[in-house]
Amino acid sequence: MSKKILFLLALFTLVTSCSPSKSGNKKLADVSTYLSAINTESLRTNLTYIASDETEGRETGSEGQKKAGKFIIDFYKKNGISNPKGADDYYQKVPAAFLNAKRNENLPDSENIWAFIEGSEKPDEIVVISAHYDHVGVKDGEIYNGADDDGSGTVALMEMAAAFQKAKNEGNGPKRSILILHVTGEEHGLHGSRYYSENPLFPLKNTVADVNIDMIGRRDDFHKDSNNYVYVIGSDYLSTDLYNICESVNQQYIKLAIDYKYNDKKDPNRFYYRSDHYNFAKHNIPSVFLFNGTHADYHKPSDEVGKIEFDALTKRTQYAFAIAWEIANREQRLVVDKTDK
Repeated sequence: MSKKILFLLALFTLVTSCSPSKSGNKKLADVSTYLSAINTESLRTNLTYIASDETEGRETGSEGQKKAGKFIIDFYKKNGISNPKGADDYYQKVPAAFLNAKRNENLPDSENIWAFIEGSEKPDEIVVISAHYDHVGVKDGEIYNGADDDGSGTVALMEMAAAFQKAKNEGNGPKRSILILHVTGEEHGLHGSRYYSENPLFPLKNTVADVNIDMIGRRDDFHKDSNNYVYVIGSDYLSTDLYNICESVNQQYIKLAIDYKYNDKKDPNRFYYRSDHYNFAKHNIPSVFLFNGTHADYHKPSDEVGKIEFDALTKRTQYAFAIAWEIANREQRLVVDKTDK
């Protein structure tokens, strides 16, 4: 082989090794780039409507809940966030027959609401971020607005979706797909999340994790002096990876006081079994539940927007976003190395 050919081969190797990868394997932006996209005023604006008298307490299947659902979908459309691939629109219809099968409460048809950010590298692997958007409606003429329960989780999902979409628009992921899932019927027995788990749009075997948010806008009596905390429940039940992520992103970026008081499997409140993540966890999908604890306004008409602590809501939403970001962008999917009996 001539010296000229050898020189050209060496030059070609050098150029191709230094060129950007065609697959786009550039260094992923740090999550801190997008934490500021979680906007306090947007949270306030959206919650002010979601938990307003106009939505009439968002009882499952009610006109008020449907108004809240339309508001959520309009937000996603405005922010360029699509409904999931394989779905005709933003609704997963949950029939009355399913809602009433266990308790016969005469509930009408209702809907889960979903939105989707497709992954750039592992689109078939799904990270679910969930919260229920129903509440208990009107009782004895009083509207139960449910600002904390779970208006706070509802608007947190909306902000997280917008932040993920912003990252995608700027070429920064996520690697795995994000399914934003607003579920109905939680107050009547976790019905909406149970319906999804029994009728999943994406195979449960491809569902990497569920990050579930249920009440993150207030403080409880155990934390009267500070709202800089969050209860983390279930992170270590199925996956060491999930527990480590919840710890590490908090230490590096958020710096909340993580309280594991309700993570004890013998805790008499049994919160782990009382929110929508459980319908994923029971299928061996690593799940974590973020929670501020109960307070004097829990399930009362006084659970109003005026009592929400928006600094705490913003920081806890950022925490949930950081957890989901790490799950969605890590090289390997979460290991399931434990069993929950």
